[in-house]
Amino acid sequence: MDDTKNKVLSGLIWKFGERITAQVVTFVVSVVLARLLPTEAYGLITLVMIFITFANCIVVNGFGSSLIQKKDADNVDFSTVLYFQLGASLILYLILFIASPIIASFFGSGYELLSPVLRVLGLRIPLTAINNVQQAYVSRKMIFKKFFFSTIIGTTVSAVVGIWMAYAGYGVWALVGQYLTNTIMDTVILGLTIHWKPELKFSWKKLKELFSYGWKILVASLIDTSYNELRSLIIGKLYTSNDLAFFDKGKQIPNILVTNINSSISNVLFPAISKSQSNITDVKNMMRRSIRTTAYIMCPMMFGLAVVAKPLVSLLLTDKWLPCVPYLQIYCITYCFEPIQQANLQTIKAVGRSDIILKLEILKKGSGLLILFCVMRYSVDAIAYSLFLTTFIASFANTLPNKKLVSYSYKELAVDMAPGLLISAVMSLAVYAEGLLIHLEAFPLLCIQVISGAAVYFLISIVFKTEPFEYLKETLFEYLSGLKNKTKKAK
Repeated sequence: MDDTKNKVLSGLIWKFGERITAQVVTFVVSVVLARLLPTEAYGLITLVMIFITFANCIVVNGFGSSLIQKKDADNVDFSTVLYFQLGASLILYLILFIASPIIASFFGSGYELLSPVLRVLGLRIPLTAINNVQQAYVSRKMIFKKFFFSTIIGTTVSAVVGIWMAYAGYGVWALVGQYLTNTIMDTVILGLTIHWKPELKFSWKKLKELFSYGWKILVASLIDTSYNELRSLIIGKLYTSNDLAFFDKGKQIPNILVTNINSSISNVLFPAISKSQSNITDVKNMMRRSIRTTAYIMCPMMFGLAVVAKPLVSLLLTDKWLPCVPYLQIYCITYCFEPIQQANLQTIKAVGRSDIILKLEILKKGSGLLILFCVMRYSVDAIAYSLFLTTFIASFANTLPNKKLVSYSYKELAVDMAPGLLISAVMSLAVYAEGLLIHLEAFPLLCIQVISGAAVYFLISIVFKTEPFEYLKETLFEYLSGLKNKTKKAK
């Protein structure tokens, strides 16, 4: 196994391990808190997080990618970015602190706590500025084992804090405590475990060099963040806090799975492609492998989750959350296009064409806004369906530049996506039929559906010798064999 492949595979294993463990803890905590807290608390937190996410986007997006992409980035580069981001984050936090009463009054009744919550949870902004540089260092060095420990400790400690505060009757402040503790612990643990320490140096020259690449990523991220958060803003203003809570919860459940998979692959894929950016064949092969593997893993999860959404929500979150089921199902189908989006965008970024990223975002979000403004006053359902339509269009728009950059055709895209989509469709039909034919309580029925769904998926993969399945199996055996040999040599 060559060195690059070994690093990529090792990185993926550590990232998946980190994400899966964090996912289990996060999911358990979200279930407990959803049972304990009123739905209105989630609507309030969703609105607050819109402004914090937007501020974080301004501060950190672009420079982190620049540090990873730049071939000769040194400690002065990292230190310069850290000081710049920290200063900008403090300014933005101060603006939000002063503007929070105005923001609360804009949304009116039902959001009286928005101002104090925004002021406290906004402390995540300067912490994220520090954490972003730490993560860029880890990604550039491809030492993803460090992520594992910081994420697990942060997720676990924040879970304890959130659940204790919820049981103690703190209401929405339990969510504030959980989110803020997670960011604090993640930043502190990474600071203690990685070898990088900032120097007391700042270079405007280096900042300009990094900004020349990163500003396009920054603007593209701002457009993307604004567009994604606009739906929640519209629902919060035109509809009720409960509507916003159900919409956000419908997104949150599949997003736990998708974000973990996407972040694992993109965090490893981007630095790996950046190192091989001069070899177009290698870049294309890594991109195609990412799409095949991610689609094979993600599609069955999303299809299966959509089919069992109603009994799952009722069992885990109680019937008070059943209105989120339609949104959950829409998001599941929408997220099936994420492998196309992520792999294509990471490839475009890695070969240094951040200008294309910006152009794509303007084109995609412009058409998406037009669709959103046409449907936003009909219903929250219409807003959700508009997301599916725009994501479908965006997936194919993201592929278009790579036809020229790496000669990646739509025919190859169809071939790469087909195994995951087709087998998932067959599996979901079988699981849906079980739900109609088997009359049991929710928990035993879900167990049967999950086990049988996984069995059907792997059985089809084995019988037809599906390429992604064979690749994953062979690579895993090869990696385990390498570990075994290293252990023998160490002895």
